[in-house]
Amino acid sequence: MAPPDPQPTIVIVGLGPGGVEHVTAETLTLIDRIDRRHLRTAVHPSAHLLADAAGGAVAHDDLYEAADTFDDVYAQLTERLVTDAQEHGEILYAVPGSPLVLERTVRLLRERSDDAGARLDIRPAMSFLDVAWARLGIDPVESGVRLVDGHEFSSGAAGDVGPLLVAHTHANWVLSEIKLAADDATGDEPVTLLHALGTPDEQIVETTWAEMDRAIDADHLTSLYVPRLDAPVGRHYVRFHELTRTLRERCPWDVEQTHETLIPYLIEETYEVVDALQALSDPDRDEATADDDLIEELGDLLYQIEFHAVIAEQEGRFTIADVADGIHDKLVRRHPHVFADVAVSGTDEVLSNWDEIKRAEKGRTSVFDGIPRSLPALAYAAKVGGKASKVGFDWPDAAGAFEKIHEETRELSDAIDTADAAETTAELGDLLFATVNVARHVGVDPEFALRSASDKFRRRFEAVEVLAREREIDLRASELAVLDALWDKVKAASKPS
Repeated sequence: MAPPDPQPTIVIVGLGPGGVEHVTAETLTLIDRIDRRHLRTAVHPSAHLLADAAGGAVAHDDLYEAADTFDDVYAQLTERLVTDAQEHGEILYAVPGSPLVLERTVRLLRERSDDAGARLDIRPAMSFLDVAWARLGIDPVESGVRLVDGHEFSSGAAGDVGPLLVAHTHANWVLSEIKLAADDATGDEPVTLLHALGTPDEQIVETTWAEMDRAIDADHLTSLYVPRLDAPVGRHYVRFHELTRTLRERCPWDVEQTHETLIPYLIEETYEVVDALQALSDPDRDEATADDDLIEELGDLLYQIEFHAVIAEQEGRFTIADVADGIHDKLVRRHPHVFADVAVSGTDEVLSNWDEIKRAEKGRTSVFDGIPRSLPALAYAAKVGGKASKVGFDWPDAAGAFEKIHEETRELSDAIDTADAAETTAELGDLLFATVNVARHVGVDPEFALRSASDKFRRRFEAVEVLAREREIDLRASELAVLDALWDKVKAASKPS
């Protein structure tokens, strides 16, 4: 009778934090004994111990290149290991550091092994923690240090102020996201970057919370020590950022989007925020409902901003942390009356200083530089006229601007008489531009004024439709005189008594 097939077994060892001097004798013995070997990654100073052994080893770095997320990497690697153990009986799986410290594949193998009928044999190893405590000169138990995964910092460190040792800070964008998670940090808090511990390239870099993502070129051997933050780590915004990244990675629609395809949604969401803001002053709207609507619309707009930042992050161009840092620093620069010793007499001087600072920053040569051509036409006209006014090219008051309306009206009438479509278009544009200049002089937003007039016309015409139905009048079949009579009736009823 043949002996039963041996139970599939995955022997898991750790390669320590760096050089071969940190690899245990037990691990070396297992490398020699088990000829079916796997490396989570060959990017480790001691990985050659398996690669150089008889029969070599299978490294799984290809998954990091092909998979969309780290979760996908670990899930696919787990399946590979289980399948290989089922086929060959016993395999060796080597991970950086210790298999018992922040090793997600070990966590997944524990969950998967019972269903697969496989046995795990996890051997202890030296981790980067042992070297880290020595370099930091602390007792982690007495100091109460918490170990946190850099990919889960916002939730793992939520409500904590430190001390924290953050692992898996393998890229500068990870450090940026960690920095963003502590939205109440001052930026001056001291932190220590621990790089390539236990190797000839070891670096211990003392820096600050604000500079930690710029102080070193982080890689898979980088970790972060945070002695103490002034405020607990917040997670609301970062949780939202992580959700945006997840949707970008897993939702087919989100994956297909580009900066260009999202432009219509950005514009639409912006206008919906404007509608929600205007609804706040509507006496017929419940205040709580209006607030809820504004919260929702601001969230939709924020998602568009996050979406663009995540696309840029995936392209390796910038992250949401860069966006936040950029606007923060710009606002500080442009408010010297708040953050420096500049004195101002009022709003006009604030705006004047703003324009001067902006011009110096951008190196602009024209007063029109920086005006987006994609603005709505009325808003664009108001910006252009306003910029020209700031250098003195303007009427002294509304009277001159109003006279320009009369002039452009006559020129439009003449163009219409000639039946020249191009000339008519040009003169109509001049008339609209003149009207916008009058609005600017009298302190009225032309975009708001036209929108209000359009809404008023819509409300009155909807009332005309109701009145026509009550009187059984077919609007489409009626003469203009009938429609005018209905309009006058509605207009009179809408005037205040």
